[in-house]
Amino acid sequence: MSELPGIVITGASGRMGRMLAATIMASGKARLVGALERTGHAWVGQDHGTALGGTPSGLIVSDDPLEAFARAQAVIDFTAPAATVEFAALAAQARAVHVIGTTGLEPEHLARIKAAARHAVIVRAGNMSLGVNLLVQLTRKVAEALDADWDVEILEAHHRMKVDAPSGTALMLGQAAADGRGISLDANREAGRDGITGARRPGAIGFASLRGGDYVGEHDVIFAGAGERIVLRHVATDRAVFARGALRAAIWGQGQKPGEYDMIDVLGLRTSTL
Repeated sequence: MSELPGIVITGASGRMGRMLAATIMASGKARLVGALERTGHAWVGQDHGTALGGTPSGLIVSDDPLEAFARAQAVIDFTAPAATVEFAALAAQARAVHVIGTTGLEPEHLARIKAAARHAVIVRAGNMSLGVNLLVQLTRKVAEALDADWDVEILEAHHRMKVDAPSGTALMLGQAAADGRGISLDANREAGRDGITGARRPGAIGFASLRGGDYVGEHDVIFAGAGERIVLRHVATDRAVFARGALRAAIWGQGQKPGEYDMIDVLGLRTSTL
């Protein structure tokens, strides 16, 4: 049997599912051992390679996560919150590393993921790219250095099909700014301004979202002071950066103790002096 970790991807027909499959198969660092889709999807029962429009691979797309996870060392999951929490429980049962890139998770979803992490490794991040996670660290450090007289605004842009807003990455950045200031993000968050809103609340962290076209992902963190502004920016032009980061997380998770981790842990930035 190969020593390379076997990986299952969920949402195999989606943009990220396709990108993940290509990244895993080209990496030489892991094996693709499962491809999942929801029950009733046209891909279920088809050869994965054929479904992708290529040559047969011998891997059949399945709608049975329990069976697929049982033969995997890791699961990479960019789906929807309701599906992700079910996958978390099943991956924990199989003791497979669960890499979660799903966004739009609510507190009840996070509680179930936390429970699953008592039994297996879960790596969860709103964004898997190296650049974004460096931006998170920079945002925290700049927020630490500036007082509440500096307004914080987070602007993000994504493709027209994205269903949640603000993006998971924007929320990561907002949390980093809140952590740097030592305040609660929930208590100081402003989003969706429209009409006569009144003056901005001192110390608020604002969010604005753009949806259109084929934006992969753009995020600006603006620190606006009197007479000057600091702008930290990350632009993703290829979804492959997220797939590569997710694969890196799946490999890193092998041999780690059960628990919930993020890309800061994977990239070794937890104790960074940035």
